[in-house]
Amino acid sequence: MIAPAVPQKVIMADEKEPGGEGGDGEGGSAIAPRRSRKPLIIVGLGILVVGIVAFGIWFAHRDQVSTDDAYTDGNVVSIAPQVAGYVVDLRVDDNMHVHRGDLLVRIDPREYRAAYEQAEAQLAVAQAQLRQAQDELRIARVQYPAQLLAAEAQARAAQASLANATSQYERQHRVNPLATTQENIDVATSQKLATSANVEGARAQVRIARLVPEQIQQALDTVTERESQVKQAAAQLAQAGLNLGFTEIRAPSDGFVTSRSVQRGQYMAVGTTMFLLVTPQVWVTANFKESQLGRMRAGDPVDLRIDAYAGYRLHGHVQSIQHGSGARFSAFPAENATGNYVKIVQRVPVKIVIDRGLDPDRPLPLGLSVEPTVYFR
Repeated sequence: MIAPAVPQKVIMADEKEPGGEGGDGEGGSAIAPRRSRKPLIIVGLGILVVGIVAFGIWFAHRDQVSTDDAYTDGNVVSIAPQVAGYVVDLRVDDNMHVHRGDLLVRIDPREYRAAYEQAEAQLAVAQAQLRQAQDELRIARVQYPAQLLAAEAQARAAQASLANATSQYERQHRVNPLATTQENIDVATSQKLATSANVEGARAQVRIARLVPEQIQQALDTVTERESQVKQAAAQLAQAGLNLGFTEIRAPSDGFVTSRSVQRGQYMAVGTTMFLLVTPQVWVTANFKESQLGRMRAGDPVDLRIDAYAGYRLHGHVQSIQHGSGARFSAFPAENATGNYVKIVQRVPVKIVIDRGLDPDRPLPLGLSVEPTVYFR
C-alpha cells in the first residue's frame, strides 16, 4: 500500500521557531536592544560644569594680573673711604643696624692733621703778605702824587737856576774883556752847563713821577695777587680740613651693614668698598610680561605674597612702570636688526611700593621671591 503523504510545516524566514536554531543562529535575524544615552548626558554635564568653572575663574580674575618674576628691592649704599690710610678703629659688624651719623670706621688721621696744620700756617703767611700789600697800596696813593709835586718843584727851581746862570754867562761875555777875568767867564760857563744838566735831570724826574696811575695800579695788582694767594691758601686749608674729616666715616643713613670686607689695621685705598649699607626702605620690582601692561596704571592696588613667609601677605600699589624693557637696558641688548629675528615676549620692570602689612619681626632682605597680584582700577 501506498502511505499517505504527511503535510510538512513551512517555516517562514521572518518567523522564529521556539527552540530552533533560527532563534539566535546565523541563519536568523534578531532585533538589537536600544543603546542607553546616560553616558552622553554625564559627559555633557561635565563639560558644562567645567565651562562654568572656567568662566567663573576668568570672570573673577579678569581685572587682575600676577607674576612670579618678582623680588624685593631697595637702596644699597657702597661705603668706601675718600682718603687712604690704615684703619685704626672699626665700630661695625656683619648685619649690624646703624643710624644716620654713627661713626663706622676711623682711618689714621695723623698725616692729615699735619697737612691741616701746614695749610693753616700757609694761610697765615698769605694773610700777612696781603696786609703788607694793602699798606703799600695806601702809601703809594699818597707817596707817588707827592713825588710828582716834588719833581715838578725841582724842575722849576732848576729852570730858575738855569735862567740865572744864562744871564751871568751872557753878562760875562758882553763886557769888555779888560773889565773881567777869564776865571769869571769860565765860572759863568760852567754854571750854565751845570744848571742846564740839572734842568734835564729835573725834567726826567718829572716824567718818572708822572707815572702815578701806573705806580698805584702796580701796588693794586700786588694786593690782588696777595688776595688770590690768600684764597688759594684758604682753599688748601679747606681741602686739608675735608681730608681730616674724611678719616672718620659715618653712616649716610639708617641701614644694615652687609658684605663687610674691612678689618682693623687694614690699609684701605681711596674708593675701595669696605661694606654695603642696605637702607630700610624696601619695595618690590616685578617683571610683568608686556602683554600684561595694557590696563596697568600707577596707583593700582597690589597684593603681595612673600615666598619666605607662608601666609604672609602685604599690600601696596604700583608706583611706576619703567620706560624700557629689562632686555633693553641689559649689558648686551638684543640686536634685532641683524640676522634672523625671533619674537620674544619682553618683560618690563614695575616698581611696587609697600603700603601696609610690614612686620618688624619678619624682615625683608633684598632679593626675596614675591608673587604680586595687581588689581586694575
